Amino acid sequence: QVQLVESGGGLVQAGGFLRLSCAASGRTFSRNAMAWFRQAPGKEREFVVGISWGGGTTSYSDSVKGRFTCSRDNAKKTVYLQMNSLKPEDTAVYYCAAARTVVAGTLSVDYDYWGQGTQVTVSS
Repeated sequence: QVQLVESGGGLVQAGGFLRLSCAASGRTFSRNAMAWFRQAPGKEREFVVGISWGGGTTSYSDSVKGRFTCSRDNAKKTVYLQMNSLKPEDTAVYYCAAARTVVAGTLSVDYDYWGQGTQVTVSS
């Protein structure tokens, strides 16, 4: 079992930045692929970025590529999402997710554990 707790969300102006953190607890973490998803009001949950268990491979959605950076510190059991040049369309609840596998895909069903989410609001 892996428990996930996100933090770092908030209200920021367009062009600003935020850094989200996802703290994991449980018996295993370093062998789990991780990801960030987001869900805006009235929209389906969408993939933002995935990171392999060692952190060596990341995959970003086109909408955030070049602006967001995902990293992980397995010693601290924490995954980070640095979000720069934020846009109003980035407004959403951001969820951290963990898979049982060392590499996972871009679909919600690829992930087995989810955090409660943290709200990110970008004002124009």
